[in-house]
Amino acid sequence: MTTPTGKRIVLVAAVAENGVIGNGPDIPWRIPGEQAEFKALTLGHTLVMGRTTYESIGRPLPGRTTIVLTRDPAWQADGVLVAHDLDDALEQAESLPGDVMVAGGAQVYAAAMPYADEQVITEVHQDPEGDVLYPTFDPGEWSETRREPGDDYDRVWWQRRQGY
Repeated sequence: MTTPTGKRIVLVAAVAENGVIGNGPDIPWRIPGEQAEFKALTLGHTLVMGRTTYESIGRPLPGRTTIVLTRDPAWQADGVLVAHDLDDALEQAESLPGDVMVAGGAQVYAAAMPYADEQVITEVHQDPEGDVLYPTFDPGEWSETRREPGDDYDRVWWQRRQGY
């Protein structure tokens, strides 16, 4: 489901073979080029992320508007917008540039999954330890539309099937 103004909602994640996306606040891998591809994909769009994800980055990412989801009514940070639930974040994104790119963490991905039009998953060819997992999804609801294979990871584009 796109937002009422027609913006796409895209989940963007790097996911290991075992489903891990994080170990505490940290990403359990460093793969040359992967972050540059994230930047190219999200530049000019609105990022929606949870507070823990934002704090692990430590700053707003240039060239993107960032909305941080938090339950803490007093939380704020320079250069970002704050939302207290996903509906609030999506409402704010209506008037912001580009599409809505959901950038984690696990709870935010899970909350946004029913609304997502697309997923861009970097399938990391590793099996690291971690305690943060990407939410499972029914592949029957999604069509793989593009795959860019690589040595350390594959980048895969998923489109929600009509009727879901």
